[in-house]
Amino acid sequence: MYSNTETAHSFLPTVLKAFAISLAFALLGMCAGVFVPPVLFMPLSIIEIGMLLVAFFLRRRKAISYTFLYAFTFISGVTLYPVIAYYLATIGANMVLQAVGTTVVVFGGLSIYATKTKRDLSFLGGFLMAALLALVVLGLFNIFWPLSSTAMLVYSFIGVLVFSGYVLFDFNRMKHYGVRAEDVPLMALNLYLDFINLLLSILRIFGILSSRD
Repeated sequence: MYSNTETAHSFLPTVLKAFAISLAFALLGMCAGVFVPPVLFMPLSIIEIGMLLVAFFLRRRKAISYTFLYAFTFISGVTLYPVIAYYLATIGANMVLQAVGTTVVVFGGLSIYATKTKRDLSFLGGFLMAALLALVVLGLFNIFWPLSSTAMLVYSFIGVLVFSGYVLFDFNRMKHYGVRAEDVPLMALNLYLDFINLLLSILRIFGILSSRD
């Protein structure tokens, strides 16, 4: 733990830079996804999940590298391509851009609040993990027994709340507890996952609401 505010903030710009580069790699991956045969998306998704599990289990023992971070975000961008393409086809480019803009505003607003408030929000960790596990279970349930549009709308709003909570939690943790240089890629990965999952939840909400018009 870092004992002073100056030390706690020292690596925050580095984390934000790595996060921005991660988004750029994801965008490159999305562009590359146009040329990926559909049969490869499932294997790539399995690799993506495997890399996430590796990062999760090694997070306390061994820091992940920048190479790991950017490889993951590139693959993530590739696997995101079919999702974004689906929403572009169903709700249109304007709505997708509105969803991206909404995500940026929400993410930015929460990150500013989390780094400015004097409150320690670490107590959110347990609640967020339980909520995330519940979302994963419901997501798996939806694969085999599809939820109604109303249930999916509720699921998506809960997703927005959960990942908004993670944005608050991650930024606030960096403020109060600091970031070691070797932990920068992992913290950037956390922010990337917060942003992408928040975006996907907002896209689902826009998609469901537009289908009811």
